[in-house]
Amino acid sequence: MDPAATPRRTVLAAPAALLTACGGGGDGPADGDPTDGGSPAGDALARTTDIPVGGGRVFADRQVVVTQPEEGEFRAFSAICTHQRCTVGSVANGVIRCPCHGSTFRVEDASVVTGPAMRPLPPREISVSEGTIRLG
Repeated sequence: MDPAATPRRTVLAAPAALLTACGGGGDGPADGDPTDGGSPAGDALARTTDIPVGGGRVFADRQVVVTQPEEGEFRAFSAICTHQRCTVGSVANGVIRCPCHGSTFRVEDASVVTGPAMRPLPPREISVSEGTIRLG
């Protein structure tokens, strides 16, 4: 097909699809702000019993990871790796793991254990009430 004959909407649709697939590109905010693709504040994420002690759970669709470093202590962080904005993939044995380049972060404070990431995962606000963990 002659590029000059390509309809304008086709040309504009391709970059939008790429941005969606890449999480908005590398220049966007990496602070885990719920307005950056997260869910509304107050949304229930899980029951406290769903989060293992010393581990956690990744909620990729909400771009948040919730950990329980010690019994009854819950923390939340952005699930978007500070290296190249991949979504972290798992939490086990006291670390949050990014599958893209191998960065790991501590469940206690999301500080970097191994790179290439150089910055911790930003904290996210959660509330815990009556056995339910909620954003915000």
